[in-house]
Amino acid sequence: MTASTVEYIRYRIPEEQSAEFLAAYTRAAVHLAAAPQCVDYELARCEEDFEHFILRITWTSTEDHIEGFRNSELFPGFLAEIRPFIGDIEEMRHYKPTTVRGAGASVPTLYSWAGGAEAFTRLTESFYGKVLKDDLLAPLFADLAPEHAVHVALWLGEVFGGPPAYSETQGGHGHMVAKHFGKNITEVQRRRWVNLLQDAADDAGLPTDAEFRSAFLAYVEWGTRLAVYFSGPDATPPAEQSVPKWTWGAAPPYQP
Repeated sequence: MTASTVEYIRYRIPEEQSAEFLAAYTRAAVHLAAAPQCVDYELARCEEDFEHFILRITWTSTEDHIEGFRNSELFPGFLAEIRPFIGDIEEMRHYKPTTVRGAGASVPTLYSWAGGAEAFTRLTESFYGKVLKDDLLAPLFADLAPEHAVHVALWLGEVFGGPPAYSETQGGHGHMVAKHFGKNITEVQRRRWVNLLQDAADDAGLPTDAEFRSAFLAYVEWGTRLAVYFSGPDATPPAEQSVPKWTWGAAPPYQP
């Protein structure tokens, strides 16, 4: 779900009250975490001036915040915790995200972590070599075009954060989806597809760390389940949209 509004609340808290303020918001956050209208929240403290705090709350919508959360049974408990600090608020407004957004280079893309274009080329070459020898999947690819593996490598590369080569040469998500119309892919075939792709990832030397493989498999599960739906008799072609972008998941901290 994509949130549609972000609330910023700016506080100026005398330093001698900061411990009490943080403790109050730690308790108040329990009510935010339980609210279905709240997507996430974060309280940050200014490094240059310790008296300044900013609370960021992402709501499903401004209306859900004002008409939903504030009228819910959770709000009185939340308000009771932060009430002593209401007079310290310098700004409390809702903001709509714009299209100016993106990720920096401090975290590598899945594409670069995998090894770039060459890695995805190795992956699809190995995968379709397996598919064409598989009794369950080979019938689905009886009319496989010679360039199919190359196109899928471009697709996967773009999905995982690489250059938009598929979009520029083939089209968007609708173009890929259309290739599955009328195939009537079964769940058994989908599972085999997933397993063979994982085997191909091993053969192609893709990274085996848990974080990469969990993100990789998450997309494969998502994509193949959509493929099954769009291959069926009741599928409705989607509106044209861009190639989906996949990134790292949120793995829990590892405790040996």
